[in-house]
Amino acid sequence: MTVSLPLVFVLGLFAWGAVKFLGVRPWIVVLIALFGFWLSHTFMAPAIESGTRSGVTVINGTHN
Repeated sequence: MTVSLPLVFVLGLFAWGAVKFLGVRPWIVVLIALFGFWLSHTFMAPAIESGTRSGVTVINGTHN
């Protein structure tokens, strides 16, 4: 069975877990999210997206 989850959902779960179990303050999570949002509007966005897609492909592997 294959389950498809959006990456933003998985990252949201990690953020929730960090706040709940590691004691990370919620304002730090918001600050990091804003940094990612602003970074997505820079010249580095295509490289970040390409790297993320490559990493997901490596983790998923090839299912022929």
